[in-house]
Amino acid sequence: MPVATRRELLEAGVHFGHQTRRWNPKMGRFIFGERSGIYIIDLEKTLTGLDEAYEFLMDVGRRNGVVLFVGTKKQAQETVAEQASRVGMPYINNRWLGGMLTNFQTIYGRLKRLRELRDMERSGALEFLAKKEALKLRHEKEKLERNLSGIQDMERVPNAIFVIDTKKEHIAVKEARKLGIPVVAIVDSNCDPDEVDYIIPGNDDAIRACSLIAKIVADALQEGQYLAYQGMQARVAGPEFEREPAPGSPTPVDEASGRPQLSEEEAAWMGDVLDETTAVPEAAAADGEEGVTGPDVEAAPVGERVAAGEEGADAAQPPSSGDEAARESPAAPSDPEDASAETGTEASA
Repeated sequence: MPVATRRELLEAGVHFGHQTRRWNPKMGRFIFGERSGIYIIDLEKTLTGLDEAYEFLMDVGRRNGVVLFVGTKKQAQETVAEQASRVGMPYINNRWLGGMLTNFQTIYGRLKRLRELRDMERSGALEFLAKKEALKLRHEKEKLERNLSGIQDMERVPNAIFVIDTKKEHIAVKEARKLGIPVVAIVDSNCDPDEVDYIIPGNDDAIRACSLIAKIVADALQEGQYLAYQGMQARVAGPEFEREPAPGSPTPVDEASGRPQLSEEEAAWMGDVLDETTAVPEAAAADGEEGVTGPDVEAAPVGERVAAGEEGADAAQPPSSGDEAARESPAAPSDPEDASAETGTEASA
């Protein structure tokens, strides 16, 4: 599904370029024709540029990247602030200060100063200063807010910039190219397309055209952010569902083999049986005896192994309580004469 239709672009006036006497020959491949002394931009090229820019910006949003919106001309100020704020991105809509990208450390210092002045005003510290000093600090804060309020939360150089009117914002484009930052821009018929990485041919003077394209750019970032959120949820919840299946649900191996599931009690009983079974060879090895898998048993004929197995089974059976009592005390003779005979024999001995 295209990010925009040709009808939407026509209604917004994206196809209108500048006068034929004010054009850049490098934009010739994006020009459809000329009407009444005004160049008409090829909307097929605009749609292609929008698709490419959309894919790139969506990937930036998916990677939690930062895109700086730049549009200081009157027609773009409001829409730049609105769309950038909607997706939580920084923006410049008043004035581009030289070095905002190439000298970001200094700009970041001014941002810290702006936070300090806001904290002083919020805490009421300015009320304890002299009237002239407090007025001076308030003027400083207003100036910083006017130029830097859009980037007050920007902690680092952006991953890309979106520009409306590259001819007016040529300093921003130059700084971005110097740092290798990708540039996405609306390029009118009087601009140089070679300075832009992702070209969106279109009218950069009409408010509706700027608003439409800025909205598409913000939508791309929002979709990328949503994909990043989905991926984070899958990484958090996925392994837990794999490690903790529902109680009583068969495992993939059990489903493939058709084996029934053991209950918790059956599994505990089976573990006890296995422990007792493995304890017999270990006890025999501790007493110096060979286990049932020793070389003598393996080398014996089949018949002897069967007999040995039967004897071993009899020996392995635990004696009953009656047998234990018989071993502890000798059996009393049932006949009194036999008892007296045994007593006499012992006395003679």
